[in-house]
Amino acid sequence: MACVGIIANPASGKDIRRLVAHGSVFSNQEKVNIVRRVLLGLDAMGVESVVTMPDDFQICRKAQESTRLRLHVQELDMPVFGRQVDTVRAAAMMHDRGIDGLISLGGDGTNRALAKTCGSTPLLPLSTGTNNVFPIMMEGTLAGLAAGIMARRLVTAPGCLVRRPRLDILIQDEVVDLALIDAVVCTDTSIASRAIWEIDKVRCVVVTQRLPAQIGFMALAGNLPNAQDTTVNHGMLIQLRPDAPPVLAPIAPGLIVPVGVHAHTPLAPGERIDIATGPCMLALDGEREVTVRTGEQVAIRLNPEGPYVIDPQRVLAEAAQQGIFLQEQIP
Repeated sequence: MACVGIIANPASGKDIRRLVAHGSVFSNQEKVNIVRRVLLGLDAMGVESVVTMPDDFQICRKAQESTRLRLHVQELDMPVFGRQVDTVRAAAMMHDRGIDGLISLGGDGTNRALAKTCGSTPLLPLSTGTNNVFPIMMEGTLAGLAAGIMARRLVTAPGCLVRRPRLDILIQDEVVDLALIDAVVCTDTSIASRAIWEIDKVRCVVVTQRLPAQIGFMALAGNLPNAQDTTVNHGMLIQLRPDAPPVLAPIAPGLIVPVGVHAHTPLAPGERIDIATGPCMLALDGEREVTVRTGEQVAIRLNPEGPYVIDPQRVLAEAAQQGIFLQEQIP
C-alpha cells in the first residue's frame, strides 16, 4: 500500500527578511490550498494513505475540508511545540513507518530539519520559504501527481530520483549538525534574529554546490567565475574580507550587495576542511544555529550522501512517455 507523508511548516516564509529585505510572504491559508492540491494529485494516482504533521494552524486538516478523497489521511500523534523540533520528530516518525515519499512545504531551513531524520525517504520539497534553493517552485497538483507516481513505483527511470549533497558540521572532530545549501561563519556569537543578512559579520562561506541563479549565500558561489571543470560538481569554500575585490550577489530577496571575496577554492565530495576557531557563530542554510566557544575548532565535510530528492518534471515526462496517464492504465 503506497503511503506518502506531508510536512507543512506554518512558520516558513515569515522571518525577519520581510523587514530587512523583500522576502515573499506565504500565508498559512495558501499552504492549505497547496496541500489540498497535493492531496488531489496523490489521490488521482492511486495513493492509498497519507500521513501528516500536526500544527497549530491545522494546515493539513483544513486542506481536507470540502475535498472528496478516496485516500485515507492520518495525522501523526505527537506534541506540537511550534519549533523546528516538530519537523525533526515528524520526519523521524514517518521514516519509521516506512513511507514511500515525503512532500514538504517550507524553505531551506525546513528541509534541513527534516533531512536530519528522514533517512533514505525520497523527498519532494515545495517552496514556501525565504531562500528556496533546496525546494522547488511547482504547482501542488503536479507535485502530488509526481510523488504518487514515485510512491507507487510506476516510474523507475534513472534521474527521477537524485541524491543531493550535504555539509557535515564538525566541532572538535564530532559531527554536530548538517546543512543542505551553505554554512556561514559569523564573527558575532549572539543568535538574536536567526536569519543572517549583515555581510560585514561574515568571515567565510561553504556551499554544497556551485549553482547559478540562486538566492542567499549560494548566490555568491554562483556569481564567481568558474575555473574548474564544469562537468564535476564540487562544493566551494569562499573566504571574505572587506577590502577584497567585491562580487555582487543577492544574499536575500531584493538585497543585492557587494561582497569582498578574498579567495575561493573548490571542495571535492568527501573532502574535509578546517574553517574556523571559536568564538564564532555558524549559520546553516540561512539561519544562525551553532555557537562555537573560544578555542573550539570548526571543520566542514562535503558529504555526497545527502537526502534523496524526486525530480518531478522528469517523473511526469517519463510517466507520459510510458502511457501512465492513459486512463485505462491507472488502477
